Amino acid sequence: MAKRAPSLRFQTGNGTRSASLPTGKKQQLQIERLAHDGRGIGFVDGRSWFVAGALPGERVEARVLAARSQVVEARAERILDAAPERRTPPCPHAGQCGGCTLQHLPHEAQLALKARTLEEQLQRIAGLQPEEWAAPLSGPEFGYRRRARIAVRWDAKARRLEVGFRAAASQAIVAIGDCPVLVQPLQPILRALPELLGSLSRPQALGHVELFSGTAQAVLVRHTAPLDATDLARLQIFCANHDAQLWLHGAGEPQPASEGAALGYSLPDWQLALAYRPGDFVQVNAPVNEAMIAQALDWLAPGSDERVLDLFCGLGNFALPLARRAGEVVGVEGIAGMVERARDNAAANGLHNVQFHQADLAQPLAEARWARGGFPAVLLDPPRDGALEMVRQLETLGARRVLYVSCNPATLARDAAELATRGYRLRRGGMLDMFPQTAHVEAMALFVRDPA
Repeated sequence: MAKRAPSLRFQTGNGTRSASLPTGKKQQLQIERLAHDGRGIGFVDGRSWFVAGALPGERVEARVLAARSQVVEARAERILDAAPERRTPPCPHAGQCGGCTLQHLPHEAQLALKARTLEEQLQRIAGLQPEEWAAPLSGPEFGYRRRARIAVRWDAKARRLEVGFRAAASQAIVAIGDCPVLVQPLQPILRALPELLGSLSRPQALGHVELFSGTAQAVLVRHTAPLDATDLARLQIFCANHDAQLWLHGAGEPQPASEGAALGYSLPDWQLALAYRPGDFVQVNAPVNEAMIAQALDWLAPGSDERVLDLFCGLGNFALPLARRAGEVVGVEGIAGMVERARDNAAANGLHNVQFHQADLAQPLAEARWARGGFPAVLLDPPRDGALEMVRQLETLGARRVLYVSCNPATLARDAAELATRGYRLRRGGMLDMFPQTAHVEAMALFVRDPA
């Protein structure tokens, strides 16, 4: 076998090799600006450093997490000169837990970062700016998260169970007693959970635990082997003491431990209650979700005689409120179980002008029976990879108004560029702060196609 040529990963433009940066090496540097993900950016010896926990204008001591070519990923170990806007993170685990990355930045500055990220992505990728920017939609910066996954791992060497949240840039587990972003009803459950799980006779059988809060509290236990009767009894007593439902997830779909247990959330402004099961997609931030729905209906402005198409409709989070306003709503979703539950939700709320269908939303839809007759208004709420195939079909469905709800500004910008080539103009845009204390950006954009 021929000898492999040496790697050129760290070779600079003059043909000399840059010195390798080992993981753990410390470096002092000046931070010049923020990246879209909230990390500070500095420059040393021709390399770009992305430093978690650092702010523009600060001088920090950073520890290398990874280095490749001219890019270094690092974490701020010490703040030598702090920026005026820096605040003390409310959570003592900030910087260790991977859940929140921006607690050192005041909430107003977080909103500004996310709005700037959205604007820059639309401009850079699509060359577009909306005719009108909306104010960011936001709610409480803490105590908002109504769903959380708790990591669980049996340490065979130490003979102990680790329970907590995943660490930043690591598979390590950080033990957390209180989580300031979690809704209050779940806090007592989170505090008591490690002791309960550690008392089980077979903790090795545990995968992870999920907590839910809505019309009821629930604890989902993922297990990789059958639970024995004693452990199951302990879990049931724990949940009864915390007024929570117990759900079990072994082989197959999650199932309630008690017959008749049901989870749900309400949309009070529309007199709606939506049922769901663990594993279904549900927005984690109830106040921002309700504000998002209200803004979507206001921007899309469906008429009482109009047909509206809701793509990636899930459980009916948008479709059911739309049905309160529009003449007819058609919801389309790729996951069969969620389509079934969306139909049940419509029936339970007495809505008869909405129908739900399962379809592969990466394939053409024009031949589908439910698509006949067209739709003057369309709402899309796709996953992170966007909806490029769908936006290429909207003009054939007769869409004049398209409301795009996005959880990824980059794919929104890509799809916005496609819509622009098809005669749609970007009428409105705005950022949604669904995940305070993180750099995650959600957005809403309204596209309008004028009559020929």
